Amino acid sequence: MSSSISSSRPTQVTRLCARCTVARALILRPKTHERLCKSCFLAVFEEEIHSTITATSLFRRGDRVAIGASGGKDSTVLASVLKTLNERYDYGVTFVLLSIDEGIKGYRDDSLETVKRNAVQYEMELCIVSYAELYGWSMDQVVAQIGKKGNCTYCGVFRRQALDRGAEKLGITHVVTGHNADDIAETVLMNLLRGDLPRLHRCTSIVTESSSSPIARSKPLKYAYEKEIVLYAHHKQLDYFTTECIYSPEAFRGSARSLIKSLERVRPSAILDIVRSGEAFAGMVPESIQRSGYGSSADISGETDSGGGCGNGGGGRASGGEMLDMENELIATAKTKRLETKITLPTKQKNKGKQQTPKKVRDQKMSNCKKCGYLTSSDLCQACALLGGLNKNRPIRPIEVEVADS
Repeated sequence: MSSSISSSRPTQVTRLCARCTVARALILRPKTHERLCKSCFLAVFEEEIHSTITATSLFRRGDRVAIGASGGKDSTVLASVLKTLNERYDYGVTFVLLSIDEGIKGYRDDSLETVKRNAVQYEMELCIVSYAELYGWSMDQVVAQIGKKGNCTYCGVFRRQALDRGAEKLGITHVVTGHNADDIAETVLMNLLRGDLPRLHRCTSIVTESSSSPIARSKPLKYAYEKEIVLYAHHKQLDYFTTECIYSPEAFRGSARSLIKSLERVRPSAILDIVRSGEAFAGMVPESIQRSGYGSSADISGETDSGGGCGNGGGGRASGGEMLDMENELIATAKTKRLETKITLPTKQKNKGKQQTPKKVRDQKMSNCKKCGYLTSSDLCQACALLGGLNKNRPIRPIEVEVADS
């Protein structure tokens, strides 16, 4: 009786790692849906980063390279992987950590403690540059002045210049950032929606160089999925900070992220497909437009769109139900307008056959900012222009209230 019962029970099949075929598979890889053991996953992740570095010749022997370190998962994984690969393959590169203190109490002060621990763990030099030191304003003070709407514009512009100035302070001309495939896919989608060709070209380039800055940026994690970065940090037991920025509204980027995550659930390769598509589109952008001031001068590492934020975590609020309601509303509106609107000949059809004069692209002429001396294409750099608006409402001298003796 007992033998018949035991034989009817389903037997559990132990899945083996698709790579080594020996160890038990513990991880379903998000990018390819391969089932891998812990050791193989860590090895494959590191090898892909190494391939990206060697294929694009990111580093040269003897270089000093700054790692933009925020204490979050991306920059912590980047520092860990670069240290491992540098030792394994003898790149001959000296890596240092460069952190920006935006002055956000309860967020950046805590994350900087993580960076300080990372500096000890990875035996790397650490340099911290603060907004208060460079601009006389912390982000807490900026938000108190202007409110939370548009604060990411200030932070993005300030951060980009602060990273460059920190690198110059260290005597370094190359900064690597922890932007991953998800970040780039989101930015590609945002730039396509905005029709921002120069920024589309810059965001897909693994190395970003600008005539407005002597510092080159690169993204070694360009093809690494965010989920795999989290898995790597977890299985390597890395020390990183997880709290999101308290001021980031994530409006536009959050919507792009929500869409991409929905696509990823249906098609795991969607993120990489969008990145590759962005590269293909960027290759079609004329050289004159790549160099022009068309659109915003900020790139992925210093976004200035109102909802771009710093590109860290968080999700959009758009759901399938909201989209369905919107579609129904648009259909109803379209039906109403169809009855009321008369069909008129569009201006483009009226001018059909006439030779159109192509728009001229204005070339940027670089000069030094009249206030801070930083490179800019106008009289004032973006940081000084924003600071000018902030300083208008700040008293020249602090207001002191005398208390009479009783």
